[in-house]
Amino acid sequence: MEYAAFPARRSRTSRLGVLTAASALGLVAFAAVRSTYVSLSLGGAVGQRPATTAAKVSQFSMRSAVVPSPLAFGRTMAQNAPVNDMPWRSAYLRGSPLSARGMSVGATGGAHAGATGNYEYDLFVIGAGSGGVRASRISAGHGAKVAVADDLDVGLGGTCVNVGCVPKKLFAYGSEITTEVKDAAGFGWDFASPDLQWSRLIENKDKEINRLNGIYERMLTNSGVDVIKGRATLVDPHTVAVGDKTYSAEKILVAVGGWPVIPDIPGKEHVITSNEIFYLKEMPKKAVILGSGYIAVEFAGILHGYGSNVDLIIRRDSILRGFDKDCSDYLRDAMIGQGINIHKGTEATAIEKRGENDYLVTLKDGTVLEADCILAAIGRNPKTTNIGLENVGIEIGKNGGIAVKKDGQTNIPSIYAVGDCTDTLQLTPVALAEGHCFADTQFGNNPRTADLEDVATAVFSHPNLGTVGLPEDAALEKYGKIKVYKSEFRPLKHTVSGSTERSFMKIIVDSASDRVVGMHMVGAHAGEMMQGFAAAIKMRITKKQLDSVIGIHPTSAEEFVTMRTASYETEKASQGVPQPAMA
Repeated sequence: MEYAAFPARRSRTSRLGVLTAASALGLVAFAAVRSTYVSLSLGGAVGQRPATTAAKVSQFSMRSAVVPSPLAFGRTMAQNAPVNDMPWRSAYLRGSPLSARGMSVGATGGAHAGATGNYEYDLFVIGAGSGGVRASRISAGHGAKVAVADDLDVGLGGTCVNVGCVPKKLFAYGSEITTEVKDAAGFGWDFASPDLQWSRLIENKDKEINRLNGIYERMLTNSGVDVIKGRATLVDPHTVAVGDKTYSAEKILVAVGGWPVIPDIPGKEHVITSNEIFYLKEMPKKAVILGSGYIAVEFAGILHGYGSNVDLIIRRDSILRGFDKDCSDYLRDAMIGQGINIHKGTEATAIEKRGENDYLVTLKDGTVLEADCILAAIGRNPKTTNIGLENVGIEIGKNGGIAVKKDGQTNIPSIYAVGDCTDTLQLTPVALAEGHCFADTQFGNNPRTADLEDVATAVFSHPNLGTVGLPEDAALEKYGKIKVYKSEFRPLKHTVSGSTERSFMKIIVDSASDRVVGMHMVGAHAGEMMQGFAAAIKMRITKKQLDSVIGIHPTSAEEFVTMRTASYETEKASQGVPQPAMA
């Protein structure tokens, strides 16, 4: 099994793509690129790539040399390799003469007459992912002279656009087709069994990413931003080096994002990550997925929907740590009911290669699994090594992330950081918000910081999970006494489709104030529903106000405004053990 062949360059994609991702409400300047963006900004340095992999990147197994540490994996794969060799690289870059290092000069005139003081730029941004692009574009719009540099490790636009939430959501849509065809029988439609053309999926995905890359670049350069293609490193508090050239700036913003973590086990060179999964030439038939977070859970559903036999390996009893436990457990059980094999309370300890795309995965409990694809989705770490942080003495915090104040400022007054390279929520809309707030504060005469309370999010699993506000355990800890409302039901559609899929909804209310402090759902279109309720929670809606809303009938969403009776009320005991009380 190999990676998909790189498409030939098209004349309409003659420039590198740089764009800003959608805002928290899914809006961009061009309505045509609205989507659900859930990842991070990306750019910055990568390390030495082993020579042993230079001619073998097309192989499914990614035959890299032994990796010194999980965080270093991936960075060991690119620095001196030709840009086009990276299998996860944006299709917009592959085969393009613009993959060579260079600069795209932004539009000039008006407010962009030149930087103030003795610097070439008012702002130099390292990393052209979600946060970096947003900060660059908005700062330039405020009149700053701006440059942004990206190492092209996944392509301009970062993880979200190239190997993250955008292609992930496209894959998720496609993986639902088999279920829709099956459900159609109950409504009188008969179809032949669907015949998957995996190569067509990859080709059409590449076309869409190409289109977005082009729009992103035009949005950025039309704003007057200079785009520098190369690995940027900090030299001093006001100087950045890209290749053999240096640039000076009054302020520097680091927005290099994160990178997948690889488990440090024998045979780790045979795994792939979310970088490579989008470029497989063939659909995996027997996939083993390591992890229990967003990426692992989503790809378990995606690959299962496309017809793979999926084994999901999780270290704990359930999935999605940090989410409401009722929802996590409900989704876990739904996945098991669909036929996904979930191995609980264990982890992979070794991987053995038997032949081409033929592996044995040994688990801690002694189980041995056969696989032709092993996806490591155990987390992401800040991509902060080898970008010169030590040259200027920037403080490093949790997981290698850059320590910042609320406004993104580091311990070096002229250097700031936003997005996943800091210890923040790893969500694209968060990076966008932080980048926008930085630009408004520094160059727009509008000091503000991103409000990260009650940030809504969704897991595009099968079925979806949507959430906003606090899970039950966190709400109880914060408020001391809460009321919990639950509803579990069969959606109207499935009374005819014959599907056994059900939905689960949950509302959490602070008993003292009657304020709704959490809303959670597992079911179809949960993410779409939760965006609207997120606005209500942000405005501190009370349960009485929620009850006064007249529902839209017949919809699943109306259940949220018709749950009148609490399932239970619980109070935190003095010893910290929740005590249920009848509502």
